[in-house]
Amino acid sequence: MKKTAVMLLTLLVAIAGMSLPIWVAMEESQRQAYTAESAHALGYARDVVLRGNETGRQLQTAVAQLERHAEAPCSPQSIDDMRRLDLGSTYIQAIGYVEGDRMLCSSIAGAAAVLELGAPDYAGASGALVRTDVRFPFAPQQSFVVIQSGRFAGILHSELAIDTARSEPDVSLALVSLDYPAPLSVRGRIDPGWVARLGRASEAVFEEGGNVVAVARSDRYRTAGIAAVPVHYLRTRMEHLALRLIPAGLAAGIVLTLAVLYFVRQQMALPSAVRSALRRRELFLEYQPVVDLRSGAWIGVEALVRWRRPTGEVVPPDLFIPIAEQNAMIVLLTRQVLEQVCRDTGFYLQLHPEFHIGINVAPADFHSPEFVADLHEALRRTGAQPASLILEVTERGLLDPVVARETTGVLRRHGFALAIDDFGTGYSSLSYLESLELDYLKIDRSFIEAIGTGAPTSQVVGHIIRMANDLGLRMIAEGVESHAQADFLRKQGVQYAQGWLFGRPVAFAEIVRRMEEMAENAALSAAV
Repeated sequence: MKKTAVMLLTLLVAIAGMSLPIWVAMEESQRQAYTAESAHALGYARDVVLRGNETGRQLQTAVAQLERHAEAPCSPQSIDDMRRLDLGSTYIQAIGYVEGDRMLCSSIAGAAAVLELGAPDYAGASGALVRTDVRFPFAPQQSFVVIQSGRFAGILHSELAIDTARSEPDVSLALVSLDYPAPLSVRGRIDPGWVARLGRASEAVFEEGGNVVAVARSDRYRTAGIAAVPVHYLRTRMEHLALRLIPAGLAAGIVLTLAVLYFVRQQMALPSAVRSALRRRELFLEYQPVVDLRSGAWIGVEALVRWRRPTGEVVPPDLFIPIAEQNAMIVLLTRQVLEQVCRDTGFYLQLHPEFHIGINVAPADFHSPEFVADLHEALRRTGAQPASLILEVTERGLLDPVVARETTGVLRRHGFALAIDDFGTGYSSLSYLESLELDYLKIDRSFIEAIGTGAPTSQVVGHIIRMANDLGLRMIAEGVESHAQADFLRKQGVQYAQGWLFGRPVAFAEIVRRMEEMAENAALSAAV
């Protein structure tokens, strides 16, 4: 009897060892797949909303500027302004003056041709008149959206707000008005009734009709973005996984169990280690000098965070900083960086207020309500002035235009200097950067490396320098390693640089020692 019980128990354990890991793996795969696809869809919906918001902002700005021509809306000066605003806009195809259902003059046809618009489809809550499907003789196959505010209207390409996800043509997208059932812009099959799933929330994600559907509400206009991403390929992949696992039997189940445990442990090990490093304060800072290209003087440093594990291994920041960002630890990491900057440099900043420390900040810092307070606490500890800190944020950190404008404005009003880091590797446009309050533009090292090589990217540096000059921003070139690069940048008007040509990252005490040494040598040369 006992032997039979043991055999039965062994059999149950063997079956469990084969089936339970497969079931757990399939359930976890399904959960992770749905989470990933939800984020996938929500990212597209948010992008549609951002495009719609920017379109509305550009249209409001254009109409406000054209109101000064209200007495003579089709005068040559008014039409010149229409064309200037048209060319300076990334979303408005044309702009013109409207009476009744006709555009009497426009940036595209001047006063020589009248464009028939037809009756408005609806009036928005703000009073804007919206025509959702307007066609013109010069482009009969194209559908345009015309939005009229007062006596001026913008002509918008109906697909511009959803001109994304081109690599995934089976993704359906739409920009919809909350005041009108028909979409303003649509690609694929979209049910306008999905907007009702928002309720009072700003975002909603759900599965319906073989799609993961995401709906995101605009915080500026009565519009919403919708994205529907098919789930069929994920389900097919999970089915294939099951067909490979089930025939493997007990041995494969045991191997899979061990593999899953190892995989989970590996995946969890690094975030746990980063969390432990923050708790044990294993991070430290090194500082790389920033040089005035005209005088050669060291005018500041960039604080670079490092992590040395108890084993002595130094973990690259490119590895642990993304882990900190993905696991909601980056705000704490930034706070510890500020504390260490206070300890390392406070005494020096009190004596040399013209010297500055560059500190990298993450997108999550911009969203943190304690960020400004943490900065002021750092200043209180050091006795330094806000201008002694340059806050460096990447283009990725500025992708949310509302948060970017508000936060950069607040930080500038408090006296902190702001730099856009790794410029040229993201998607910032000139018109978008003009709306932000920035002081410095840091040219990414990948473009500096291309100087003088004849590579296609070698031409980008000149474009970036011209853009910075147009915006009135001072420039800092990163990764300068040769005198030829420094000479080129200096001749092009770049003010500052950092890189191994001038100094590698070192402890701040070594920075102070070398600056004192350079000052002594300069004094001796002057005396001679």
